[in-house]
Formats: sequence, structure tokens, C-alpha cells
Amino acid sequence: MTQIDQSPPTGPETPAKQVPAPEAERKEALRELAPVVVVLVSLVTWSVVSGNFAVVGFVLAILAVVMIHEGGHFIAAKRSGMKVTEYFVGFGPRLWSVRRGETEYGVKAIPLGGYVKIIGMSNLERDVDPADEPRTYRQQSYGRRMLVAGAGIITHFVIAILVLAFAWTAIGFPDFDAKTTTIGNISAMADGQSPATKAGFRVGDRIVSYDGIPAREWRDLPPYIRARPDQDITFVVERSGSPVTLTARPAPVTAEDDTTFGYIGIGAQIPEERVNPLVALGRGTTETAELTWRSVAALGSIFSPNSVGNYARMVTGDGSQQVNETEEASRPVSVVGVARIAGQAADRGIVNVLELFVILNVFLAVVNLFPLLPFDGGHLAIATYERIRSRKGRRYQADVTKLMPFAVATVVLMVMLGGVSIWLDIFRPLANPFQ
Repeated sequence: MTQIDQSPPTGPETPAKQVPAPEAERKEALRELAPVVVVLVSLVTWSVVSGNFAVVGFVLAILAVVMIHEGGHFIAAKRSGMKVTEYFVGFGPRLWSVRRGETEYGVKAIPLGGYVKIIGMSNLERDVDPADEPRTYRQQSYGRRMLVAGAGIITHFVIAILVLAFAWTAIGFPDFDAKTTTIGNISAMADGQSPATKAGFRVGDRIVSYDGIPAREWRDLPPYIRARPDQDITFVVERSGSPVTLTARPAPVTAEDDTTFGYIGIGAQIPEERVNPLVALGRGTTETAELTWRSVAALGSIFSPNSVGNYARMVTGDGSQQVNETEEASRPVSVVGVARIAGQAADRGIVNVLELFVILNVFLAVVNLFPLLPFDGGHLAIATYERIRSRKGRRYQADVTKLMPFAVATVVLMVMLGGVSIWLDIFRPLANPFQ
């Protein structure tokens, strides 16, 4: 067979294409990368000026988790022989990108997520090169499609389990079942010193007895104090190895139901429990499963008729029927609210930050299980439906066009919910959950 040279001539009529020098390529790459550098420098500068290192770190960690989610899809697709053409951080205009092989990697202007583009995700894609058709998502086996579609969700569960296992091993969690009578904190009252401060309590005092009753565990103490407003209680505490007698009079505090109870202002010093890595991994798995179930219940409650009504009243400011704190605390939280809560969690310690991080990962996994496009659960549902409808080796392909109105409605609902949640988080922020 005769091969025809199809390269353009390089004679006088058609000048040869100039190949950029390495130095020119380097400068061009740096110029394209400049917007990314500006964003990162601005973010670091703001964190230094405001002192919100924890908030910035948490937001960056969430962004990293989103990219790990997409990385799960990416690796699973590559391992399954599918063609991946794009792997991007963010959305919107392209700031910087580089091509390696058949995949373009890059950063876009709006850092609120990321995406991986796998060719032929549905029968809506008509512009796929026939040579690439065997490598499309839609032509793969049921098992491979389920693996690729579910890989991102799996990453969230794995992250949650590993973070909890790390926390149980390296940091420890408060052991509320431990029998302790040592004072860990002393609170003040809004109008001045608390009865504990006036009585002379100190952090580290171990309560030996109260009104002659031996102190065996902390849980017995609050009911005794609450039942005695404006009544002196004699405490014997051990301080630096010596007994000290203190007298405190609980201040009367009126609850929402108009009942009055006594308040002194002392809190227990809760010891931290650490376990070995194997036990930690088991506990991390169990707690992740419990959080998953609670997240499913919370997601269902968000769209219940009662919650929708409460949400509408919060947005419109209708005062005819007030929304209580419990109902308001159950509303969706935007990125703004999550950043604020992350800062509040950081003020209470690293364990609270890690717990919040785990909760968000589990919630993202549960949301992505929703069986409608564009969520991963939509692709799982379509693959399963096609498997059920296939007969005697004949592959059935669902008509995705019929699902598009539902997909558009889902996106519109999510955008509206996100926008309103941002508005509420700015003008009607939730109370600090860690107080």
C-alpha cells in the first residue's frame, strides 16, 4: 500500500509552523497560572489578617475532599479502560490547565467543587468519535459502570472511617461514661460572677462530697444542684492533695417552661479515651454507619411538609407562627454557614473539627446516593434499570432524554436551596452548636 504524505509543505508558499522555545512555553504557563496564584495569595492574606486559619483550612479540606471524590471516579474509570478527557478543580472560566496524554488537568475560576469528564456517560452524547465508542462509559459492563458511578460515594465513606479511626487512636474522644468528679471548667453568668466563682472553686478540684453525700460520679451532682435554687450546699473538694470546704448557693434560673432550677457553673473534666488502631477502625466503621442513617433521616426531614413550611417562614420573616430553635437548627446550611460552624468548632478543639468534617463527608455521600441525575445515584439507578431490562444478551439502553426534565428540576431546586441558605447564613445565622 502506498502511503501519502499529508504533511504541509514548508516551502516559500507555506511557512513552517514555529515551535515555541522552552523558555517561551515556561513564561506562557506562568502567565496562565497567575490568576490561581493571586487567588491563593489573597486567601492566605485574608486568613492571616482575620486570624481564621481554621476556617480557611477547613474550606480547603472540603475542596480537597471534593477532588478526592472526583479522583475516585477518575481512577475507577481509568482502571476500567474508559476514556477520561478532563479533570478540573472548580467550575466556570478556565484559569489554568495542562494536558497529559488524553486527559486535560486544570483549575477553573469558581472553587466550589470539581468534575471529571468521562466520554459517553449517556446516550445523549452524539459527538463521540466512533473509534472511542468502545471506551465510553455507556458501553461498559454493569459492574464497571456501578464501580465508576459509585467510586466517589465510596471515597466519602472511606474518608469518614479513616478520620474517625485516626481520632480514636491519636487524639481520643471524651469518655462520658467515666466516673469522674473533677472540675474541668467554671462558667460565668451574663450578669456577673457565677456561684462557683464566688464560692472559690478552681479547675482541677476533685469533689469529694456535697452536703455530706460522697461524690462517686458526676452525673449524680447536676440533679442535686438543680433541685436547690437559693439553698446553700457545702462541698468538700480535694485540692493539691488537701481537703478544702466550700459553700455555694445555686443561682435561680428560669427555664422556657417557667420552671426554676439551681445553677452553680461548674463542669466536669471528661477524660479522653484512646484505643488501638484495630479497635479504632471498627469504631470508625460503626460510627460512620450510624451517621449515615442519621443523615438519611435528616435529609428526609428537610423536605417534609412541616420543614418546608418552617423554611418558608424563616425566609419570608412571617411572625404569625414563630420557628423554634430546634426547627431552625434543622434547616440546610450553605458553604457560608459551614465555614462559620467550622470556626466555632475550632474554638472548642480539634476533635470537634474532625467530627464536623466526618459529618459533612457522610452527608455528601448520602446526598450523592439520591437516584436522580446529576447525582451519582442517578447513574447507579440507570445502570441498574438497564441491567434489569436487558434480556438474553441483548443490552437495553435507557432513554436519558426522558429523565432530563427531572434532572433540570433537581438542579434548579438545589440552586434555589443553596442561594436561600447562603442568604439565611449571612442575615440569620444559626446559634453556635458548640456552646
